Amino acid sequence: MATPTDQNFLDYKKAEKKALEIVAAMKATSPKKVDIELALLVAIFELHKGSLPADTIGAIVQGHLKQIIPHYAPKTPDGK
Repeated sequence: MATPTDQNFLDYKKAEKKALEIVAAMKATSPKKVDIELALLVAIFELHKGSLPADTIGAIVQGHLKQIIPHYAPKTPDGK
């Protein structure tokens, strides 16, 4: 049986997989990356609509970006 933390990670990976499938479908719909980027951001705001103010949603997005940017940044030769 998975621990709650393990289950949370598995749930996240399922959602991530679906999000990447959606991005692939969106690429087939519009070649303009800005259209896809804005649509995905709107989806985040719609996810929280009615439960959080827009400024709070923006802060959540910024917080997530701070967490994931290091994972996508180029690595230096010393591995950092």
